[in-house]
Amino acid sequence: MNKYISLTIILSILTISVFSQNKPIKVGTDRDKHGCIGSVGYVYSTIKKDCIRVFEQNIKLTEFSPRGSSTSMAAVIFSKDSFKAEVFLPSYNGGQILIRKGKYTWQKGQLVLRNKANFELFENTKLIFKQN
Repeated sequence: MNKYISLTIILSILTISVFSQNKPIKVGTDRDKHGCIGSVGYVYSTIKKDCIRVFEQNIKLTEFSPRGSSTSMAAVIFSKDSFKAEVFLPSYNGGQILIRKGKYTWQKGQLVLRNKANFELFENTKLIFKQN
């Protein structure tokens, strides 16, 4: 009987110790250096100079070749003169600013955004996102 009581006490202490260390973040208390609240979906846009939600943007791209059962999305925001395009990708930290290289092309390093009939985003010449 004493073994069961001791075991129950030890398991209780371990459970309390594990769960007390994983305190949930309160929504709205995780502002970044720009004041954007990540827990409710906001990220900073350099082009808009404001906090935005990627999923609320007009130009949305879907993953071209998803690996699992879910599909990632990306978004594109243009400067007023369309010289710059800010691309938000799940695999990059923050927006990536691409510079216009031609009438329908914007680029930053290995990222290339093209627009003929629809937007397509390439990385290292491989199509990774496209507009439906």
